[in-house]
Amino acid sequence: MESSYSLIRDEWKKLKKSEIYGLQKQRMVSWRKGHSIERLEYPTRIDKARNMGYRAKEGYVVARARVRRGGQHKPKIMGGRRPRRLGYTKMTLKKNIQVIAEERTADKYPNMEVLNSYYVGEDGLYKYYEIILVDKANPSIYKDRKISWIAEPQNKGRAYRGLTSAGYKNRGLGHGRLGSSKSRPSIRSNGRLRK
Repeated sequence: MESSYSLIRDEWKKLKKSEIYGLQKQRMVSWRKGHSIERLEYPTRIDKARNMGYRAKEGYVVARARVRRGGQHKPKIMGGRRPRRLGYTKMTLKKNIQVIAEERTADKYPNMEVLNSYYVGEDGLYKYYEIILVDKANPSIYKDRKISWIAEPQNKGRAYRGLTSAGYKNRGLGHGRLGSSKSRPSIRSNGRLRK
């Protein structure tokens, strides 16, 4: 017999054909009218949140972040020059949009550390991610042996240093040592940054 978490996961896999698609469209309208970063009482996708390390206990916080979609928005070039000569088209950021969402949320909650994040939706203009934050000064966190590692000094500023799951993916480190020798410890140290 399937668990309730696996049923939720299956519904999100085929979202446009599922029964929750109408509810998701209503959410998009309300989320777009709200603030860019909002704290939530409970996660929208409980299966994904649990998989990413969330626990329904004191010290864990979930926030939803809104980030605009697409590449860089640059002003239109005027005056008869060809756009391709001036880097006007096809300009994409080196950072993943999900990483940007994590960094902005970390800025808003400076006393917490970003544990992980996951996708919850998108509309024509924005993408929405839910970020799991941990209050490392909370006794229920630093006394719990499963999560107390986040209170150690080497884990400070995880979101800014690409140590979350999205950060690892953005740095090309998601598939072990084999084939990622030029990505470790970073592309900067391997001299692979574009000039």
